[in-house]
Amino acid sequence: MAIHPVYAEAILDGTKKVEFRKRRLAEDIRTVWIYATAPVQRIVGEFHIGETVVDSPETIWSSFGAVGIIEHSEYQSYFAEKTEAVAFVVQGATRYETPVALHELEPRPSIPQSFSYRHA
Repeated sequence: MAIHPVYAEAILDGTKKVEFRKRRLAEDIRTVWIYATAPVQRIVGEFHIGETVVDSPETIWSSFGAVGIIEHSEYQSYFAEKTEAVAFVVQGATRYETPVALHELEPRPSIPQSFSYRHA
């Protein structure tokens, strides 16, 4: 999952306890690799999804805004004109000792615009 470095860091240090998205993941996805976007451009860690909550953007904000580490105005802009928001509750985040560049993986994935799937 592509995540801005400031939010990736907040997930890994335990202050960001939920990741907001516009779309759900496949139901069988339990572990998310954290791809920190530019300037890092590496997979810096992973987290497990404790729960996936889908509701209106207003309800999701009421439930998780305090632990989402995003300004309310940015959140509102991200979900502008959307009727549904998704909150992935972060559980068990792990920082990788050595971040991994995408070109080091086989098969080589493309840079995720939001998220991409990789089968083990």
